[in-house]
Amino acid sequence: MTDTIITVQGEHSAWYPAERATVRLGVHTEGPKREAVFERAVAAAASIRASIEPLVDEKAGPVTWWSSANVRVWPERPWNNEGKQLPLVFHAAVDFTAKFKDFDALATWLELVAGIDGAIVSSVSWHLTESTKTSATAEVRSRAVKDAVAKATVFANSIGLRTVTAIALADPGMLGDPSGGGAAPAPLMARAMSAQGFGGGGAPQLELKPEEIAVASVVDARFVAK
Repeated sequence: MTDTIITVQGEHSAWYPAERATVRLGVHTEGPKREAVFERAVAAAASIRASIEPLVDEKAGPVTWWSSANVRVWPERPWNNEGKQLPLVFHAAVDFTAKFKDFDALATWLELVAGIDGAIVSSVSWHLTESTKTSATAEVRSRAVKDAVAKATVFANSIGLRTVTAIALADPGMLGDPSGGGAAPAPLMARAMSAQGFGGGGAPQLELKPEEIAVASVVDARFVAK
C-alpha cells in the first residue's frame, strides 16, 4: 500500500511589549560663516552630550548605551527659483544614537533636547532584549510546528486516516516543493509607534506609547499519514 504523504505549512505569531527604545537624532546648523556655524553645532552637541551622560548606566539605565559622531562641516552654493546662484552657505552636523530602557525617562529627555537649537530627532525605534527575543523566537517556532501537526491531522482525518508522523521539517521553501514559497520570513517583526499626548493640566507633556512587537515563525512540514 502506498503511503499517504501530507505537506503543510505551520505558522504562529505572538506580541510582546517593547523593552528598549533606540533614538536617533542629530544637530544641524547652517549659515554664511563657517566659524559661526561650526561653533553653534559644537555648542548644541555639547548640550546633548551633557543631557545624556548623567543618564548612562549599562545595566540600570535609563540609557544603556549611546554614541556620537564628530562635527561635519561642508559648503553649499544654493540656487533660487530663477536659476540664480546664491551666496555660499555652510552646514554643520553631528549625529547621536542612544538606547533607553526607561520610556518615561526617554519622553522627558526628548522634551529637553527639543529645546536645544539645531537638534532634530530623526526616529525612535522599539526593540526586545536579546534574551526575550531568543525565548520568544523559540516559543513561536515550537507553536508553528504544533500548528503544522494540527493541520496535517485534520487533512488525514478528512480522508479516513488517523495518525500522522513527521518525516521532514524545514524553513519555508526548503522541502523542494515548487509551491513552497520563497525564503523564510524574519522571525522578528517590529511594528511600533510613538504618540504624542498631553497631560491633564499645566504644560503639555510628551507621552510615548510603543505598540507591541510581533515575533513570528513559519515552518514547512511533511508527514506520513496512516
